[in-house]
Amino acid sequence: MSTTRGFFISIEGGEKAGKTTQARMLAAWLEERGGEVVLTREPGGTPAGEVIRDLLLAPTGSDIGPVTEVLLFAASRGQLVADVIRPALEAGKFVVADRYIDSSLAYQAFGLGLPFERVLAVNEWATGGLWPDVTFVLDGGDPSRFLGRAREGAADRIERREPAFHEKVARGYRRLAERFPRRIVLVDGSRPPDEVASEIRTIVLSRLGGREVPGQ
Repeated sequence: MSTTRGFFISIEGGEKAGKTTQARMLAAWLEERGGEVVLTREPGGTPAGEVIRDLLLAPTGSDIGPVTEVLLFAASRGQLVADVIRPALEAGKFVVADRYIDSSLAYQAFGLGLPFERVLAVNEWATGGLWPDVTFVLDGGDPSRFLGRAREGAADRIERREPAFHEKVARGYRRLAERFPRRIVLVDGSRPPDEVASEIRTIVLSRLGGREVPGQ
């Protein structure tokens, strides 16, 4: 199957909300129906991005300041767009992204309290203003459940932050859904993964509209 132009989908949400699971399930479903799919993750996805990922998520990276954090995420994202996402879309492929710009808005703007418009401007500059066709935000998680992993040393630098931070992130995602209602769809992520995946698939098919539908 091919499309006249690519279709860009991002999956968002807080820590352990099920983003990676849903991104993989969606990518596999599209491929089963004949779609050419590129699955990405953030930070990372390119050689430069993986170096930045290690720096950003290392549990020992507590000396990274909020502004530096924003710029590092944007740098990784910009490289991913230039090297992977934009070429895939230009080739008519589906791109399924495990996190994208909304993560920086939720985590660094709402979570860390940095100016929203500045975080937005930096990311629009880094990505050339490329936004997904549709974004799914998995909602309904309990941020407090990450404390155990953090105490056990299993969490990365961002997961180790206090529950209040993760609560701000969750509220931030909801505010983003209010600000961008045509692009962002809130999905109840507390349900079984198959139920969540079914809802996402239905919405993806509806958003394709008159364009070629996978498998048809």
